[in-house]
Amino acid sequence: MNAIFTSINALNQDDFTKLFGALYEHSPWIAQEAWKARPFQDEDALLAAFRDVVAHAPSDAQMRLIREHPELARKVGVDETLTAASQNEQSSAGLDRLTPAEHARFTTSNEAYRAKFDMPFIICVRLSEKDHILNEMERRTRNSADEERRAALAEIDKIAAIRCRDVLKALETKA
Repeated sequence: MNAIFTSINALNQDDFTKLFGALYEHSPWIAQEAWKARPFQDEDALLAAFRDVVAHAPSDAQMRLIREHPELARKVGVDETLTAASQNEQSSAGLDRLTPAEHARFTTSNEAYRAKFDMPFIICVRLSEKDHILNEMERRTRNSADEERRAALAEIDKIAAIRCRDVLKALETKA
């Protein structure tokens, strides 16, 4: 176990939650619960703890987590509830620089998706480009509600893993 994980494992629950609470959009309860899985040997163990909390959460808590995510390409720079991480992630995929035609396609796709599933479309935008995101949104609209809930949770875990790596890199820089 390296020094970073020694210090992470030494954190009390509140400090651990402050450090990792933003990994999952507006859902610090995940970090708060994952803290109980200490000690973490490495990044894989830490990420597994977060994923396990989400996977074992009641379905209503999973749906609240999903619904905490913003709709893509709709609110960047306008919505005060959009976290800095979400804003940066959407910008990284070019969702803050859409042409009028692209914006119209995103709006139509977001509305169709929300009408079918009553939740925002979620994809790890840091691993995608805007054309891929649109194609996936349109393709996944054909999924069943259960398939889409599972797909959304898998994408949320990808987002959290990237955010976690960012936190760990920042800790390494400070060390």
